[in-house]
Amino acid sequence: MSDQPLGPGGPARPGEPVRTTGEPVRTNGAQELAAAREATLRPTEKGSAKLADQNKLYVRERIAQLVDEGTFVEDGQLANALADGLPADGVVTGRGLVDGRPVLVVANDPTVKAGSWGARTVEKIVRVTEVALRDELPIFWLVDSAGARITDQVELFPGRRGAGRIFANQVALSGKVAQICCLFGPSAAGGAYIPSFCDLVIMVESNASMYLGSPRMAEMVVGEKVSLSEMGGARMHTTVSGCGDLLAADDEEAIELAREYFSYLPATWRDQPPEFDARPPARPFTADLVPAQDSAGYDMHVLLDALLDADSFFEVKPLYAAELVVGFGCLEGQVVGIVANNPAVRGGVLFVDSADKAARFIWLCDAFNVPLVYLADVPGFMIGSEVERQGIIRAGAKMITAVADATVPTVSVIVRKAYGAGLYAMCGPGFSPDACIALPTAKIAVMGPEAAINAVYYNRIAQIEDPQERAAYVERLRSEYEHDIDILRLAADLVIDAIVEPADLRAEIVARLAAAQTKDRRTPDKRRGVPPM
Repeated sequence: MSDQPLGPGGPARPGEPVRTTGEPVRTNGAQELAAAREATLRPTEKGSAKLADQNKLYVRERIAQLVDEGTFVEDGQLANALADGLPADGVVTGRGLVDGRPVLVVANDPTVKAGSWGARTVEKIVRVTEVALRDELPIFWLVDSAGARITDQVELFPGRRGAGRIFANQVALSGKVAQICCLFGPSAAGGAYIPSFCDLVIMVESNASMYLGSPRMAEMVVGEKVSLSEMGGARMHTTVSGCGDLLAADDEEAIELAREYFSYLPATWRDQPPEFDARPPARPFTADLVPAQDSAGYDMHVLLDALLDADSFFEVKPLYAAELVVGFGCLEGQVVGIVANNPAVRGGVLFVDSADKAARFIWLCDAFNVPLVYLADVPGFMIGSEVERQGIIRAGAKMITAVADATVPTVSVIVRKAYGAGLYAMCGPGFSPDACIALPTAKIAVMGPEAAINAVYYNRIAQIEDPQERAAYVERLRSEYEHDIDILRLAADLVIDAIVEPADLRAEIVARLAAAQTKDRRTPDKRRGVPPM
């Protein structure tokens, strides 16, 4: 079978009619050409009413909000023009500028057969990904699609230029250029893989959904009765599965978030991130921001307000595995990636989901030359049969692999404590950060004092009958243990590189990152690692 599609996207076989999903237009005069173009520019009355009912923007309104005014150049506008009711074959593709930088756009039109894919749809998308690979251009995916048209499955599904080629090209693009997805409606069946291969997925609440099988199919095949929101709704994916990164209230907010996210990244993997005007932090970093007691909770976002340039933090996956905070921010105008434990949520303990979240963000930063700053206040990884069955060891190894593989300038800060493998996961000294520094009250140990004393001296403590004598004994053991892990001793033994006062922490991180700009980022000679997944 020819790789070229039939009809306008390629020649029909001699003697065969053009295959379409609607009735073919029999004439090709100027009037018909004008009508074909006009049909691609605005929705039908019925389509417009449906968009309004769902609080959605028309596909071209979405593109107009995304790209700089007057910069969009469309390709394949007349795809499937000989078919009735399939303007542009349900997808708008082309180039434009976002904040003056060239990008590619793929945008489904949900008013055309629910944004479903036909053979020309797939060909248009394949061509965009080929341009992205050739010219190293970022892609914005504006997704709102019910999936493939079964009537076109032979032409769009199995071939070398079928739908699988889209995903293969997305994989090839990963780490070369940004792939950003705004999910405005459904992304069904195989089409759900387009968001999954993107670096960022923004989902519009109440409208967006992702699923391999619909609720009706789930009931038919596995006997499960489930609603669409439970199966693959935006809130589920941004809080439970982690397949979505950000939750937006409407189309406009989703597009604005996509533009903001892109502003932190370079155009390609070959470039450095953009630079911004430096701004002072929103508040001073004072000693009282971090409670002295190990187990006391506090919100790590407060510390970020005191470290980063004011209003510069862009959090990724804020609703998912919130015990770990990741996102982009600026230090004196320089973009950095933040990986920070959050003691306000589950004590900042690392779980399977937070380890996965960290690993992917670290890989993202390393791919696009974004320096990393770790802020460690971590009791370690969660323990217990439930997390063991979920694969906490595998997930922890995955995060530690990402930490070890990263080659960008890196500073690790021990904010209050780093216990057990939590030290390793937050880029402790053994992982060769460009600097591992600590606040004066920080602690590094295999485990916290209470856990250590109970692990070693439990039987002896239990044998002491007098409560006061027992309490005094435990306090003496605790004092000895804390003396053993004193941060000054660790600095004296060259375990950490510096002890920094809170008021000086921001300037110290900035200086350390600046000093690391000349580091050698070459990786060891091998085909690839085999990370635990």
